[in-house]
Amino acid sequence: MLLLAACVSVPTPGERRQAAVAQVGARHWHGIDIATSTFNLQAFIPDTFDKGEHLTVYLEGDGFAWVNGSQPSSDPTPVNPVALRMALAQPSGNATYLARPCQYVADPDHCHQRYWTKARFAEEVVASLDQAVDKLKAQAGARHLTFVGYSGGGALALLLAARRDDVRNIITVAGNLDPAAWTEYHHVSTLDGSLNPVDQLEKLARIPQLHLSGANDSVIPPALTTRFVAAYPKASPVSVRIIPGYTHSCCWAQDWPQLWPKLQ
Repeated sequence: MLLLAACVSVPTPGERRQAAVAQVGARHWHGIDIATSTFNLQAFIPDTFDKGEHLTVYLEGDGFAWVNGSQPSSDPTPVNPVALRMALAQPSGNATYLARPCQYVADPDHCHQRYWTKARFAEEVVASLDQAVDKLKAQAGARHLTFVGYSGGGALALLLAARRDDVRNIITVAGNLDPAAWTEYHHVSTLDGSLNPVDQLEKLARIPQLHLSGANDSVIPPALTTRFVAAYPKASPVSVRIIPGYTHSCCWAQDWPQLWPKLQ
């Protein structure tokens, strides 16, 4: 009975999509579908872009990847799309939002559970997001990018930046920056088939980075974030900021309008 109640309390994928569409519509944004070599991806963009050469791309977290500790979900569309809420709350500058593969879209030919479990950071995932970023950049008329990655989107922000030459800086929020260290910390199965940003530190060391961590985050504790940052050469433009009282999901989106100016 308790399990049934828990299942009923989770909105359906359609309801989750409708909620996102309502959120973006209220801020004069809209959704676009982006076809890539492997996945059809969902993005949300403003109805009109301001003039400017810079674009901030928000990358979503893992979403509703697991029903419980052992059962993957059938659809990873987020129940609480933190990165989307942050994108909509950005107080200045052009921003767009890019969902992860299989979030907000029905693509049964390509949406296998491994892409939101073990292979969530696979090469084909990163390559598809990279293609989508190119299209978002062109649509905004931008030349330079900032990546903001939330949770698992933090790993993807780093992996994307390592293969691009147009990234001005990276901001991660409660980011899973070293998936191997994260699985070891939680004593869970390794993410076989996934790439790891720690293998790209030489390329990433030149890119300014700020990694935000909540002091009360039990999902990705600050110790994992500081350990990742410590692996860079001391002269690298990479820093970590631990914010008292914040958890993995609270209170990034609601405080983003106040946080954003302090991150520039």
